[in-house]
Amino acid sequence: MDVMHAVSTLRWGATTHAGRRRSANEDSFHAARGVYFVADGMGGHEAGARASATAVAILCALGESENATSDDVRAAVSDAHRAVSRIATRPGKGAGTTLSGAVVVQHDGVPSWLVTNVGDSRTYRFVDGVLTQLTVDHSLVQELLADGAVTAEEARTYARRHVITRALGGLVEPEVDCWYLPMVPGERLLICSDGLTDEVSPGCIDEVLRTQPHPQLAADQLVNYALLAGGRDNITVVVVDVDGGPSRGTGEHGSRFGRHSSVLSA
Repeated sequence: MDVMHAVSTLRWGATTHAGRRRSANEDSFHAARGVYFVADGMGGHEAGARASATAVAILCALGESENATSDDVRAAVSDAHRAVSRIATRPGKGAGTTLSGAVVVQHDGVPSWLVTNVGDSRTYRFVDGVLTQLTVDHSLVQELLADGAVTAEEARTYARRHVITRALGGLVEPEVDCWYLPMVPGERLLICSDGLTDEVSPGCIDEVLRTQPHPQLAADQLVNYALLAGGRDNITVVVVDVDGGPSRGTGEHGSRFGRHSSVLSA
């Protein structure tokens, strides 16, 4: 069964912006056919952009499968890691990228998200008025938080908060977080790079997701808030809405580009 018919409609919006201080956008995203990912590239302008674009181009092929499994996702992420590792860079500089997002699947007969994460891009869930961060950052500051060495408030301004402990690319293939989550009619997913979460508080994100009725408007507003807060990094936001109940609709709708969008796999 086509998993996209297991819910009435999936609506999505996506926006990406280089920010106010960067001359290039090293973020990429994919939002189509039940596959939603954000990647934040590293390694310098060209290398970072190539790394993130390479990763999402490989992951988007999961949309060709009627029912991708966690093994399929892990295999695609492994392929992406190897492809990013082969990107040629300047001596002493390696290409890499984070990856976070979700794939629509059937799991034990239930329409589900298969959530995947490597690095410090994030996936959130907004359901029944509650915003929950689904993913755990693979970063130095997150390890310090877990150990109680810094507080959540201190973590927001910690000098080395951008040092990540896992990424696609490099000599060692990272462990990938991957798990199933049953879909809930009326829920909303947010997938974003740290250019959003470094600038915009969870309370502000909660308010936007609560009040903006269309996912594209929500994505645009979140990016605009990040720009108003300083826009010190590239900013990418994907918002996905699950509308209605089981077996009542015909597929997926979405907005191809937001006002600042520059990268989208189709």
